[in-house]
Amino acid sequence: MAQATLSISSKNYSSWSLRGWLLTRFSGLDFREVIVSPDDVEAKRELLLLAPSILVPCLQHDGIKVWDTLAIAEYLHEIKPKSGLLPSTRAARAHCRAVCGEMHSGFSSLRSALPMNLKGDFPNYKIWSKAVDDIERITTIWRECLGQYGGPWMFGKKRCVADAMYAPVVTRFRTYHVTVDAQCTAYGSKIMAMPEMKEWIAAAQLESDDIEELDMEF
Repeated sequence: MAQATLSISSKNYSSWSLRGWLLTRFSGLDFREVIVSPDDVEAKRELLLLAPSILVPCLQHDGIKVWDTLAIAEYLHEIKPKSGLLPSTRAARAHCRAVCGEMHSGFSSLRSALPMNLKGDFPNYKIWSKAVDDIERITTIWRECLGQYGGPWMFGKKRCVADAMYAPVVTRFRTYHVTVDAQCTAYGSKIMAMPEMKEWIAAAQLESDDIEELDMEF
């Protein structure tokens, strides 16, 4: 069987690429990265939130092509059911899917106001009021999940789809110095301490291509 491939774009800027990459790593599936250059017109449109759909990450495995992040998560759960990508109980799986769906389709103000930029550092950054609402909703989700399932991850003792979906938000909070409560800060530190996150960020630091529009303070 041919090795799986995962197409991703910029590690510095692409939150969706990070989500798909973390999901695939969490699953234990062996895969090879295929990097789509940020110079690619469609890839750049996606990074700038101008594309009608998100085409990266894209997983190809066993003759099957899956390009939506939640679809990738469900596919990986099917082929790697023991990986724990989804919680073990029906109620927890429903809850997990709901908060992942919320991240997948919502929080547009946060995405626009605080674009992912792992090499960036913007203290005293002015955050739009609508983005503040998104931040409050996200931290509410974190507190509810951590409280209900006991942590240290969103749904208990094992990392799952939800942690991959919300990991890029943690990086945004770091880049733009967003202050959150102690429980959410501790969860963010847990995410950032993952070996996979350290590996991804180290690779992002080595990227030479910068996208001027995403490095602006506004």
